[in-house]
Amino acid sequence: MANQRTSLASVLAAIAAVCFFFGPLLAHLSIVPALAGFGLFALGGLLGIVTLLASVVVAVRRGLNTAGTGLGIGAVITLLFVLAAMPGSRVPRINDITTDTANPPQFVKALLLPANQGRDMGYQGASCAEQQRAGYPDLGPFKLAMPPDEAFKRVEVTAERMPDWEIIRDDASARALEGVSSTRLFRFHDDFVIEVRPLDDGSVVQMRSKSRDGKGDVGANAARIKAFFEKLK
Repeated sequence: MANQRTSLASVLAAIAAVCFFFGPLLAHLSIVPALAGFGLFALGGLLGIVTLLASVVVAVRRGLNTAGTGLGIGAVITLLFVLAAMPGSRVPRINDITTDTANPPQFVKALLLPANQGRDMGYQGASCAEQQRAGYPDLGPFKLAMPPDEAFKRVEVTAERMPDWEIIRDDASARALEGVSSTRLFRFHDDFVIEVRPLDDGSVVQMRSKSRDGKGDVGANAARIKAFFEKLK
C-alpha cells in the first residue's frame, strides 16, 4: 500500500511538473493559446499542492524515506506557485485600467480587430473605477508642459520604443494612438489607447489598457501604463 501511494505521488509529481513548466513555455512560443498555457500552469500548481500533501501523509505514516521524489517536487512547485500567485492577491480583480475614470480614452481601431469581435470594449463604469482607485491610488495622467501637438509627437516616439508593443492606430489629428501589447511570459494580448488632451497652457496624457482574457490582470495593465509614463520622463 505504501509503495502504491509513493508511486501515485511520483506520477502526480511528474504530471504537475510537466504542466507547470511546459504550460508557460508552450504559450510563450505560441504553440498553444495564452489562456491554455495559463490553464496548464494553474493545473500544474494545483497538482503540485496535491502531490505535496499526499507525500507528507506518506512521510508521516511510513517515514520520510518512503515519500519518494513527490515530496521534493511537490514542495518546489507549491512554493513557486504561491510566489507567482502573490502579486495577484494584492491587486483588484479587474482588467480594464485607465488614468481617467470619468472620461476614459475610447478604443476605435481595436473594435475592428477579429480578436475583439463580440467583446464589450466599453468601460465598466463606477464599480471598476472604485476598485481601481482602491488598488492603484497613485495611478493618474501624465502632464507635459508643452502644446498638445508637440506632446503627441513625444508620445509617438516613446510608444515606438516600448518593447512588445504593436501600434495599430496613429491619428495625429485626434492626438490618439492605439496598440496591442503582449505580456512577456504567457504572451497574453492586451489592447491600449493613448490620448493627448489640452490642459491649461500644456497637455495631459491619458491612457487606458484592457486585457482580452480573464477577469483579472495581476496588475499588468497598471504596470504597463506606469512603465510608459516612466519612459515619457
